[in-house]
Amino acid sequence: MPLTMTVAERETFLAGPHVGVLAVCGDGAQSAGGLLAVPIWYSYRPGGVLTVLTGRDSAKARLIRAAGRFALCAQQEEPPCRYVSVEGPVVAIEDEIDPAERAALAHHYLPPDAARAYLAATTEQLTADIAVRMRPERWHSADFAAVAARLGARSTRTGTEHPEPGRG
Repeated sequence: MPLTMTVAERETFLAGPHVGVLAVCGDGAQSAGGLLAVPIWYSYRPGGVLTVLTGRDSAKARLIRAAGRFALCAQQEEPPCRYVSVEGPVVAIEDEIDPAERAALAHHYLPPDAARAYLAATTEQLTADIAVRMRPERWHSADFAAVAARLGARSTRTGTEHPEPGRG
């Protein structure tokens, strides 16, 4: 039973409000500071580019510039697990951040009052951050919820129990 999401499913999932884990490798994973994996807010619209905002002098920015690409994995925290992972080339690094884009990102992740407070408290990020845009090239995904639903439907029909995927 396939776990992989369809193109539409994975793009819709990636566009949701999931904290992503950005992973980037600099000049070889063995070098000091050469590999980084950190949680980050991101934005994505199906069919478009994935965007992260980060400090222009941050380790993320330095490693992304050196590598010219990065990966991001977004997951559903509660069981059953669902995730989408993308990797691809950086297509733009922009030194100026559109305040409307930053506000949309904050409102994507926070309730309205919290987003407004966050934006007011962090206005310096408009000049301290950069926007990094990546074109998803390689996709990986899994949806254990769909499998569980199919197994549950089959269990109801047949009256048999099915083990959790990967067990039994």
